[in-house]
Amino acid sequence: MPEPTKKDETENESAPPPPEQTTPQEGGNEKGKVWSLGEGAPEESEKRDDSQRSTLFVEKPQSGTVSVGGNITFIAKVEAKDLLRKPNVKWFKGKWMDLASKAGKHLQLKESFERHTKIHTFEMHIIKAKENYAGNYRCEVSYKDKFDSCSFDLEVTESSQAAQSIDIRSAFKRSGEGQEDAGELDFSGLLKRREVKQQEEEPEVDVWDLLKNANPSEYEKIAFQYGITDLRGMLKRLKRMRREVKKSAAFAKGLDPAYQVDKGGKVRFMVELADPTVELKWYKNGQEIRPSAKYIFEHKGNQRILFINNCSMTDDARYYVTAGDEKCSTELFVRDPPILVTKGLEDTTSYVGERVELSCEVSEDDANVKWFRNGVELTNDPKSRYRIKVEGKKHTLIIEEAAKNDTATYSVMTTGGQSEAKLAVDLRPLKISLALEDQTVRLGQEIHLKCEISENVEGKWYKNGQLIEASDRVKLYHKGRIHRFVIPASAVDDEGEYMFVPDAYNINIPCKVHIVDPPKLHLDGLGENNTVTVVAGSKLRLEIPITGEPTPKVVWSRGDKGITDSGRIRAETYPDSSCLVIDTAEREDSGPFRITLKNEAGEDTALINIKVVDVPDPPQAPNVTEVGEDWCIMTWEPPANDGGSPILGYFIERKKKQSSRWMRLNFELCKETTFEPKKMIEGVAYEVRVFAVNAIGMSKPSMPSKSFVPLAVTSPPTLLAVDGVTDTSVTMKWRPPDQIGAAGLDGYVVEYCFEGTEEWIVANPELTDKTKFTINGLPTGSKILVRVKAVNAAGESEPRYHPQPILVKEVIEPPKIRLPRHLKQTYTRRVGETVNLVIPFQGRPRAKVSWQKNGSPIDKNEINIRNTENDTIIFIRKAERGHSGEYDMKVEVENLVDKATIDIQIVDRPGPPEIVTIEDVWGENVNLSWKPPKDDGNAAITGYTIQKADKKSMEWFTVIEHYHRTSATINELIIGNEYYFRVFAENMCGLSEDATMTKESALIAKDGKVYKYPVYDDFDFSERPLFTQPLVNTFAIAGYNATLNCSVRGNPKPKITWLKNKVLIMNDPRYRMFSNQGVCTLEIRKPSPYDGGTYTCRAVNELGEAEVECKLEVKVIYHGVINPGEPICLAGNNQVYNAHTPLDIPFHSLPLFPHANAFSACKVCIYFLF
Repeated sequence: MPEPTKKDETENESAPPPPEQTTPQEGGNEKGKVWSLGEGAPEESEKRDDSQRSTLFVEKPQSGTVSVGGNITFIAKVEAKDLLRKPNVKWFKGKWMDLASKAGKHLQLKESFERHTKIHTFEMHIIKAKENYAGNYRCEVSYKDKFDSCSFDLEVTESSQAAQSIDIRSAFKRSGEGQEDAGELDFSGLLKRREVKQQEEEPEVDVWDLLKNANPSEYEKIAFQYGITDLRGMLKRLKRMRREVKKSAAFAKGLDPAYQVDKGGKVRFMVELADPTVELKWYKNGQEIRPSAKYIFEHKGNQRILFINNCSMTDDARYYVTAGDEKCSTELFVRDPPILVTKGLEDTTSYVGERVELSCEVSEDDANVKWFRNGVELTNDPKSRYRIKVEGKKHTLIIEEAAKNDTATYSVMTTGGQSEAKLAVDLRPLKISLALEDQTVRLGQEIHLKCEISENVEGKWYKNGQLIEASDRVKLYHKGRIHRFVIPASAVDDEGEYMFVPDAYNINIPCKVHIVDPPKLHLDGLGENNTVTVVAGSKLRLEIPITGEPTPKVVWSRGDKGITDSGRIRAETYPDSSCLVIDTAEREDSGPFRITLKNEAGEDTALINIKVVDVPDPPQAPNVTEVGEDWCIMTWEPPANDGGSPILGYFIERKKKQSSRWMRLNFELCKETTFEPKKMIEGVAYEVRVFAVNAIGMSKPSMPSKSFVPLAVTSPPTLLAVDGVTDTSVTMKWRPPDQIGAAGLDGYVVEYCFEGTEEWIVANPELTDKTKFTINGLPTGSKILVRVKAVNAAGESEPRYHPQPILVKEVIEPPKIRLPRHLKQTYTRRVGETVNLVIPFQGRPRAKVSWQKNGSPIDKNEINIRNTENDTIIFIRKAERGHSGEYDMKVEVENLVDKATIDIQIVDRPGPPEIVTIEDVWGENVNLSWKPPKDDGNAAITGYTIQKADKKSMEWFTVIEHYHRTSATINELIIGNEYYFRVFAENMCGLSEDATMTKESALIAKDGKVYKYPVYDDFDFSERPLFTQPLVNTFAIAGYNATLNCSVRGNPKPKITWLKNKVLIMNDPRYRMFSNQGVCTLEIRKPSPYDGGTYTCRAVNELGEAEVECKLEVKVIYHGVINPGEPICLAGNNQVYNAHTPLDIPFHSLPLFPHANAFSACKVCIYFLF
């Protein structure tokens, strides 16, 4: 194992010493110099570094000296002639500290550019230098693939003591941002106990020697201390290294078992050959090493040397060299630089329950850091109270809820330093948020004491100075900062002084509890539900025992009214009881009486039901529900008031209507509310009444029932026969009964049953007074039996049966179309009108109806056909010309057929005439001729309308109307004018939409000299739309038409559209739109409140558009009194009255309309001004 390298000699820690400071070894022979493990010759290193750089510096910063408190500036210049943009420049102290983030009060970095010389100048100013600013600095410049670097030294002279040797990597820290000393290179923290503890600089220790000599249980500790990340791999290599190395004939001196170098450093492998002519090859993990900028080979006599520059973690591998058939191997270990604590822990003071965070910062992101509490390591176990949080270089120890026992010394340790701080956790000052309150508690009720303090701590309860422990009777609760003391059922012994004392605090919270005995009523002697029964007319004296201390005050009341100590109903009070006295009890005295006891301990109350019993009220008049020949059935309702005692039964009496003598019908009480009197005379009117009986006595009699007459049923109907049969129905007819009797006849009931069954079904749920009835809904082909009963007040008669079963099957009826008279000739309708034709027919059973148009089936999407059993309907919602034609109707019943044809003609306005020509012009006359239109609108042309227009104004005037010929002479034209003519065709639907105009004009020439008209340029009448009269906000009355008007001008004629609430109004039958001579009108038919809103009129032509809008409010007038100022409307008078016209009609005789503002619906409107 080679000797470990010294820290001041490694290239990783500082720049190589200058050549003149290098101490030659082995007699001063430079070629025979021997370097420590992991370093190479400085001269050769500088040469290799310079070979890799492109020279960018024009002027490099030079080393300098400054005294403590002085200022110094370092300048570097870079030529920009061949650079397209500014180069990147960095300043470093040592090898790793970037000074760009340290700029502030004592360090400033500046840069400038001279356009004439194209030189970039970079300056570093050190202000008020301190002793610890001394050291080696480096300036690096890079541009794309070019790179240059320069090192320089700063010496800070001091007047007295020598500078203390400090590890600059651990000491360097920056003060907080925004403070006065921000950016200061502050090393004073090394003197503080809680900051990073700097270890004395010692020679580096060879980890291999430590591992070989250490106990295996200490391997992990050594790995953490010296930054070994792959401990398992290192131990495997250590095991291979312990094998004995055989002597080699090819190598006079082989490689050492292992080499160690810091990351970024340089290592030197050297072997000495016995025969210098043997070919030598170097290998890394089995791969041959080729010479490059990283790997440099050197020969010195029999020595073969391999240099590895800028070592990284990938160079941590096994190397061997071969000479012929022999080889020699070694292990290279690359060690990470030590992790330094750049910002240490700080002493912290906190309170119990608070969150505590102890933070430090290290030199590398996500570094391995260990935490200790009083020297015991803390782990980031999920069950632990301590949580460790890592954010880049910042490491934080978190205690969520600190306890008093968390007071300790906490430390953090890295591979390159450690820091510690003290944490003090104290109790917070206690505050009483909710104190205990004095309580007065009823005996047997709950004692509930509650207090709230500012801290979540335990505590103890005391009564009269004695500690209280929780038990089945005493409940102690603690939740957060709230403490509760509960006794569910208090006793007399629970009275006393209570106190709560929080743990760890010298404070107590007292209160007093007073137990009282409330008043009480003793109602054991009363009956169920505290009910007392007394017979009407007797005296009641009710005594109620009472208890309570002090003696309670007694109050008797009935409803909202109190009972005094005098009168028929009075209260008498004694020390241990209270009496309610009622002299001569009445039924109105029944009901609840309330007694209330009160004292300072509380109150007690009870309801005592006094029940005064008496004979019952009489029942209501009985109802006779059914009568017979000499009997009836009567029912009645129990009396509304049973007198306070249950009803035992009833006595029933009857009499003839003309008599005043009542006769009792039962001598034993009737328990039911139904009775059947017997042995009455038929045809004689009777009345009945009822008595109610309870334990007290018998009531007064009820009112007599309505008179009734005992009656008998009629004899059966006669001559029952079948009147008609269809596939689903049977019609029966019969004659009235022979004997009807005194009760008359109310109607008949028809019943039927299917053959083979005995279940009779009622065909008519309601009686029919006719002697004919149709039974519907029968299945085709079935057989039924039918019977009929007569019904009167006495009931149903004996049934009359049809002697034979009836087969349900319809007789065939041949089809017959009954075409209406107006359809026997051509049926004419205009385009857009509705066609709705109903054609009745007959035919049974199940007549089949079919339609054809011009011999082809009808398209059901355009023409709706609906068929029923007796008629067929053809419906066209909006008729079109294409619907014209012959419609053939056919009705089929099995093999029988009937047909009919309907000729439908849909007509429309004709097209314009084809050509209108001027045949001749003479004097004041013009002869015109034209051809009939190609499209006559499916109707004969009835005439023509001829119009003329002066060429100057082009305003058209009708000359001839309803003209039947195709040529005409226009007379009485004005001489000197020039005319155009146009012709409209006319049929039964009206004039054609367009007219045909003459191509040439007719000039009515003047005799004599012909006047030559001057030629004028046409005037441009083009104009974008402009509303000359806007819309006005309007009120409308619901149910009466409303109009909105405005006027617009524009050329070409603008297109007018209307919008409601910004939505276009299209194809809505509730709106009609007019536009005449620029006046635009929107008519709203019978508006409702839904039609209210904002209406917009929009005019658009090719030059632009314009809009106007207004608001329409629809009012609803309701029936009722007319408000002052509102109009009333009169009917039947054509004279209009206003507010100043006297009326000759009396006001009380005016017929009022419900809608006062509906002027369009009323003939007279009058305003009454009050």
